[in-house]
Amino acid sequence: MSIAAQDILIAVDGGGTGCRAAVGTVAAGILGRAEGGRANIGNAPEQSLIHVRAAIEGAAVDAGLPLNALGHATAYVGLAGMNVARDAAKLRNALPYRRIIADDDRPACVLGALGTGVAGWVLAIGTGTIIAATDGATCRYVGGWGFHLADQGSGAWLGRAALDRALQCYDGLLPHTDLTRGLLRHFGDDPFAITAFSLTAQPGDYAALAPDVLMAAAQSDPLATALMQEGAAYYARGLKALGFTPGDRLCLLGGIGPHYASFLPEDHLSGRVASQGTALDGAFESARHAVAQEAVL
Repeated sequence: MSIAAQDILIAVDGGGTGCRAAVGTVAAGILGRAEGGRANIGNAPEQSLIHVRAAIEGAAVDAGLPLNALGHATAYVGLAGMNVARDAAKLRNALPYRRIIADDDRPACVLGALGTGVAGWVLAIGTGTIIAATDGATCRYVGGWGFHLADQGSGAWLGRAALDRALQCYDGLLPHTDLTRGLLRHFGDDPFAITAFSLTAQPGDYAALAPDVLMAAAQSDPLATALMQEGAAYYARGLKALGFTPGDRLCLLGGIGPHYASFLPEDHLSGRVASQGTALDGAFESARHAVAQEAVL
């Protein structure tokens, strides 16, 4: 493939469950994609950087590009848990590319969901959460302070909360439901196994239990339903804090986000729109924009 090395773009979207990378060019767009391991740089920086680089190299192989061609590329890397002041230098030291633009995972998600220059609101809910509003140029956010202090309603939050309820049911403080019985079976009906799990569990480990909660809620399990209602109430407050009113453009995305459509106030969904793309698409567009700005300068 005849591509000038300086024309190559790299995009990364990393979160608590995994990371995704794309490689391409300004003119051709995305040519190759790959996925990798968890990449929340706030929780596990060294592991995240290893996973990010592996995913980028996998995307280059998928694009048919030699790895040595990446040295002159422009990379936009958006990672959950990113504190630019703290982490950008780590990123640049670990990744051997000409230009690296470091950011958290929110701006690329909003851009990918709504498209360039489009105003609206975004609820992106996966392992963590993004509650965002944009006027098409700048973004505002609430929440997203990480699993230990925030991320209410997220996959990780649902998994942890469900285990909490299962232990309360074991102790006789709450009546068992199909969800809590199933979670206890998952841990061999041993509450101490749940405790041991919690001592080392990362957000992605808790989020792996979220599908059980979603399935139970779809079957009207009372505890699962209560958790989804609690999460939805938090998201409604978050949207209100960002100036959302019923009828405004709203995009629900992520592995968990669309499941909240059944629990948010009905009028909040009157302006619901489908996602225009993914966070990875937004990251690639951000890399393309950075190159265009560089050319102007």
